[in-house]
Amino acid sequence: MSAPLRLVIADDHELVRAGYAGLLATQADFEVVGTAKDGAEAVRVCRELAPDLVLMDVRMPVMDGIEATARLSDTGIRVLMLTTFDLDEHVYDALGAGAGGFLLKDVTAEKLFDAVRVVAAGEALLAPTVTRRLIAEFARLRPQSRPAADLAALTPRETQVLRLIAEGLSNPEIAARLHVSEETVKTHVSRVLAKLGLRDRTQAVVAAYESGLVIPGGR
Repeated sequence: MSAPLRLVIADDHELVRAGYAGLLATQADFEVVGTAKDGAEAVRVCRELAPDLVLMDVRMPVMDGIEATARLSDTGIRVLMLTTFDLDEHVYDALGAGAGGFLLKDVTAEKLFDAVRVVAAGEALLAPTVTRRLIAEFARLRPQSRPAADLAALTPRETQVLRLIAEGLSNPEIAARLHVSEETVKTHVSRVLAKLGLRDRTQAVVAAYESGLVIPGGR
């Protein structure tokens, strides 16, 4: 049996921290190893305890969740953002800073558990339509910040894979679409991330929108 996922919860409300800790503790594959009441404490606790994942509130005193996420970007610790607003522009910034996805705070327990497992495994949490809508909307409102030349290093097939990642497709779905094996898709995804200097699939989605490869509202 594999070791449980080690989790840290960062939120400025004590009841929220306690509530999440209690919920997560009901799962045999989770272990809450620490909590934090603000972003600065979250960074310190995460660097001390090296958890697998931190549930990070976007809005916190002293240091917000976006800055805390950016400061943890070199640690390999996965970040799952928590927010009250489904179209909070700060969430887009958090995804760009390295968060693996986000959830609304009123999410059901089962969706919370699933999200923790998905993000901890290194997958982008892009299934909820609100996530794709948020990324598309704020990419549309921003000027292109990633030069198109960045994508020139990709082969045509890698570019195709990046476009499908941005559509929210999983590896099995991409494999079915392209009529190739999942292992081949994994290889393409790894090469895309390496060539563009990206940490994970979520950043790949952001890059696809910011470069203009995927047009918000289009295909």
